[in-house]
Amino acid sequence: MIKQQMARIEDYAFLSDTQTGALVSRDGCVDWLCFPRFDSPACFASLLGEDKNGHWRFFPEEEVEKTRRRYRDDTLILETEIETKSGAVRLIDFMPPRGENPDIIRIVEGIRGEVRMQMELIIRFDYGQIVPWVRKRNGGLEGIAGPDALVLRTPIETSGKDLTTVAEFTVAEGDRVPFVLTWFASHTEPPKEVNAEHALRDTEKYWLEWSGQSEIKGEWRDAIVRSLITLKGLTYAPTGGMVAALTTSLPEEVGGVRNWDYRFCWLRDAVFILITLVGAGYREEARSWRQWLLRAIAGSPAQMQAIYGIGGERRLDEYEIPWLAGYENSKPVRIGNGASNQFQLDVYGEILGAMFQADQAGIKMEEPDWALLVELMKFLEANWQNPDEGMWEVRGGRKQFTHSKVMAWVAFDRAVKLVEECGCEGEEHRERWQRIRDQVHAEVCERGYNVEKKAFTQYFGSDALDASLLLMPLTGFLPITDERVRGTIEAIERELMQDGLVLRYRPQEEDVDGLPGGEGAFLACSFWLAGSLHMLGREKEARELFERLLALRNDLGLLAEEYDPRAKRQLGNFPQAFSHLALVTAARILGGETPPFRIPSDARFGRRNETPD
Repeated sequence: MIKQQMARIEDYAFLSDTQTGALVSRDGCVDWLCFPRFDSPACFASLLGEDKNGHWRFFPEEEVEKTRRRYRDDTLILETEIETKSGAVRLIDFMPPRGENPDIIRIVEGIRGEVRMQMELIIRFDYGQIVPWVRKRNGGLEGIAGPDALVLRTPIETSGKDLTTVAEFTVAEGDRVPFVLTWFASHTEPPKEVNAEHALRDTEKYWLEWSGQSEIKGEWRDAIVRSLITLKGLTYAPTGGMVAALTTSLPEEVGGVRNWDYRFCWLRDAVFILITLVGAGYREEARSWRQWLLRAIAGSPAQMQAIYGIGGERRLDEYEIPWLAGYENSKPVRIGNGASNQFQLDVYGEILGAMFQADQAGIKMEEPDWALLVELMKFLEANWQNPDEGMWEVRGGRKQFTHSKVMAWVAFDRAVKLVEECGCEGEEHRERWQRIRDQVHAEVCERGYNVEKKAFTQYFGSDALDASLLLMPLTGFLPITDERVRGTIEAIERELMQDGLVLRYRPQEEDVDGLPGGEGAFLACSFWLAGSLHMLGREKEARELFERLLALRNDLGLLAEEYDPRAKRQLGNFPQAFSHLALVTAARILGGETPPFRIPSDARFGRRNETPD
C-alpha cells in the first residue's frame, strides 16, 4: 500500500446527489464521504486523519506521468484522466440524484494502450473509527457495522488484505469497468443493483436540464453557473435546506484551532440564497428554501437559532473526536456547532429581508407566515438593544456589534415595507415599527461611527474595523455616496487588506472572538469589496479584484471559505456556499445590475445625517 500524501484543500473535486456529497482528490481518491446525509457520520474520513480512517482509491501500478480533470459540461460528473507510459485511463465519478439509497459510482475507462490498475477501499464508519464486518453476499461485497451498511458491486474480483479491500485489473482502450458503492440501513436488505451506465446517462440529463434553466448570460456566465451548480449540490433536496459547506473542521489556519462543522444551514445565508436563486431563474429552489426557513424558525422567537440542521433540527451539540488527527494536524476535529446556541441579532434582518425579497419575486406570504413575522418582530422590539455574538459568531463575549444593529434596522425596514408595499396585514404595527426603525438608525449613526477614524467600526465605541460593514450600502441603510460609507470602505482597504485581499477583522489585535491564532483572507468579504468599489465608480479596481478572486478558484471553479495569500492556498471548509453566493452577487453588480440586495429605503434615510456630526 502506497502512503497517500495529504492533498491541499483546493486539490479536491466535489460530487453530490443533492442529499450528501463526496470529495475526490486530484489523483482520484475519495477522502471524504458521509452517508446517507450531509451531516451523517463519515464512512471515508481520511481527509481529517490518515488512510486508515477510510478512503476509496484507484491508481495505476506504473508511475503517473500526467493527470488532468474537468467536470463534464455543466454537471457534477467528474472526469479525471491519468496517463502512464503504457497508456491512459479516465475515472468517471458521480453520485446519481436519488431517492432512498445513496450511491457513489466510479467507471474506469480505457483511453489508450493498456494500464494495470489497483483499487484500495477502506471503509471506516463513524468518522473513521469503526471497522466493519465485510462479507461477500447478494452479488456484492458488503461492509456492515452498527446502523450502517455499504455494498460494492463490480465485475472485478476483490480480496481482503490488512482490513482493506483491494483489487487488481487491466484496462485496455475502449474498456469501461464499473464500481458502484451503495449505502443502506444495516437492518434491511441491500437495494437492487444499479446499472452504472444508465445511472451516468440519467445523472448527466439531470444536471444539464437543471443548469439549462439558468437565465445567466454575459461575461462571467461560466463562473456563475459553476457556482450555481455548486450551490445546488449543497442543497438537501428533501427539505430545500442548503448546507454552508460539505465538510467539518477544515482549518482557517493550518495547525490552528479554528476548525468548525459547516454541514448545517445558516439563517444568515437566507437572503443571499433567495436573491441568487431567483435572479438566476430558479424559483422552485427559492420557494423550497423559503419554506425550509419558515419551518425551521417556527415556534417561540426567543428560541430561534442562527443555525439549524438540514431538516430543521435544533440540537447541534458540539463535541470533539480525538481519534482523528485533523487536516494537516489541525486539531480539534469538531462535530456539531456550538454557535447554534448563540444570540445573533443580525439573523432577524436576514429573515425579514428574505421574506420581503420572496414577496417581491412573487413567492407570497400566507397568513401563518405573517403571524410568525409579527411574533419575530415583537421579540426584536424588546431585544434589539441587547449585545450579541454577531455575524462572525465570536466566542469572546457579546458586544454591541454595528453590523448586527444595521441588520436590526433592516428587519424593521422590511417589515414596514411588507405592510406598505406588499399589501400584508399589520397596519396597526406599522407606525411603531417605523418609529423603532428611526431609533435604530439614529443609534447606529451616533454610536457605531468613529469620527476620528472616519468610519463605522466593529462595535459601538470601538476603533476596530470589520468587513461585514461592506454590506451596509447593499441593505439601503445608507447610500454608497454617503461620506461615512465611503470612509468605511477606504478604512477597510487601509487596515483589513492582506496582500490585496480582505480579512474579516484582525483577531490578533482585538480579542473579540476569544480564540488564539489567526486566519486567512475571507473570500466573501473580498467579493463584497469588489462590489463596493464598482458602486463607488472605481470600476477598473473592482474588475481587477474580481478577476483575481476568480483566479483563486481551483481548476474546477470551486472555492473554500478563506485564502492564505502568503502560502497561496485555500483554507476552511469546502466548497463554501457563502463564497460562491458572494461571487454571484459581485458578478451581478460588476455586470451593471442594481445591487441585488439593496431595497431603496424611505427617502429620509437617503438624506438624513448625510455628513458626520
